[in-house]
Amino acid sequence: MGEVAEIIIGKVNLGLLEGDITRQATEAIVNAANSSLMGGGGVDGAIHRAGGPAILEECRQIVSRIGRLDAGKAVITTGGNLPAKHVIHTVGPVWRGGGRGEAELLASAYRECLQLASDYKLKSLSFPSISTGVYSYPVAEAAKVALSTVIAFLRDVPTSLKEVFFVLYDSGTYRAYSAMLAESAGQM
Repeated sequence: MGEVAEIIIGKVNLGLLEGDITRQATEAIVNAANSSLMGGGGVDGAIHRAGGPAILEECRQIVSRIGRLDAGKAVITTGGNLPAKHVIHTVGPVWRGGGRGEAELLASAYRECLQLASDYKLKSLSFPSISTGVYSYPVAEAAKVALSTVIAFLRDVPTSLKEVFFVLYDSGTYRAYSAMLAESAGQM
């Protein structure tokens, strides 16, 4: 686990840390899911493996009700065997060069997660870096969208949240988010 960078937005602590999101004890963690919600690689596979079959069962029920989850949308399930009580599953966009609405879809994914957390009156939430793995979203650009969206939500929307973390799996991603957080803090 590396250093932690943080700023305060209103009454919410927004922090970054390098680590494994499946070990976070926030009330909910966010899963960068695929539209089938059936698990996969990267963060998605790790969350399903660590959380056990209860998460997959709830995902199956959701898919049978609503079909595949569109990019930019989010749903909530149990945390199963995870330290977190809940998992908020969201589908980020696949990077196709930046001219196909990717930034808007990525921002929507973050907003939907924050809104669900607020709707469920959660106090703490941890995000991974959505879409920067197999979906190939450039990390620096993703960090800009992620942080600006989360900061705007925390500043402008009443929320139950008191702590929001970005739990970043590797040092390169952590550095990109840290640089963007420092830039964002300087503009506040």
